[in-house]
Amino acid sequence: MPELVDIETVQDLTAESRCDEGFVTVRRLRLRHRYADGSFSESYAYDVVDRPGADAVAVLLWARDPQSGRILVALRHNVRPPVVLRRDRRLLRPDPRQYLTLVEVCAGSLEAGDLGVAGTLQRAAIEAHEEAGLQVSPEDGSELGAGYFPAPGTLSEKVYTTAFEVPGAAVEASRCAAGPGDGSVVEADAWLEWRELGDAIEACARGEIEDAKTEISLRRLASHLGYIPELRTWVDELPEPWCGQWRSVLQGQANAAEGRE
Repeated sequence: MPELVDIETVQDLTAESRCDEGFVTVRRLRLRHRYADGSFSESYAYDVVDRPGADAVAVLLWARDPQSGRILVALRHNVRPPVVLRRDRRLLRPDPRQYLTLVEVCAGSLEAGDLGVAGTLQRAAIEAHEEAGLQVSPEDGSELGAGYFPAPGTLSEKVYTTAFEVPGAAVEASRCAAGPGDGSVVEADAWLEWRELGDAIEACARGEIEDAKTEISLRRLASHLGYIPELRTWVDELPEPWCGQWRSVLQGQANAAEGRE
C-alpha cells in the first residue's frame, strides 16, 4: 500500500445536510435549568453530539516481553480526519504538526446487544481482532476502573476501558500490521506498533501521544499491574519501608472491598 501523505476535502456537504445524517447525530436544542423552588433559568441554545452506539470501549492489549519481561502495549496509528483538518482553522495556539495519524489504543463503539460488562468485553474482543488482528476471549479481559466522558461539553458518549494480556509471541506477529478493520478507507491506512508501557506513558507527557483515552488506559493498566511509571519501577521493587507501606494500603483496600460484598 502506498504511503499516506495528505487528506483532501473533495466536497463539503454541511450546508445541505440534516443534523441527523452521518456518523454522528447533532441535536440542536434550547435548554433551561429548573430549580428546587420551581423557578427556571433563561433558555439557551445547545448542541449535543450523539453516536449510534451511545458508548464506546477502549481496548488495551498488553504482553510480557519474553526476553526482558517488560510490559509491552499495542498502539494503533489511526487516520483521524478531524485532527488533520485542524489546519483549516485559525488556531489560537498555532500547531505546525500534520497529524496524518494519531496514536491510540484500539477502540470501538458499543453496538446493539452489547449489554452490561459482558457485552462490553465481547465488543472489546471483536475490536481486538478488527484493529489488531489478535484473537482474545472476552472471559480473559477485565475492565480497568469506571467509565468516563471524554468530551462532556458536546459528546454524550462514555468510554469504558478494558485490558487483555496476549502471548508475547503475538507481538512480533502483529508488529507494523493491523487487523482487517471495518472495510473503510480510514481504517485501511492504520497500522500497529508495540511500545514499552513506561515509554508510552512518557510519550503522553511529551505530547507524542495526544489521545486522552490512550493515556487514561495506559495509566490505569500501570496501576492495575502495580507499576509506577514516574519511578520506572514496580511496587515490589521499592525499598522495603515503602513496599510495606504500599502493601498495607492495598491490603486495606482489599479488606474494605470484602466488607462491602
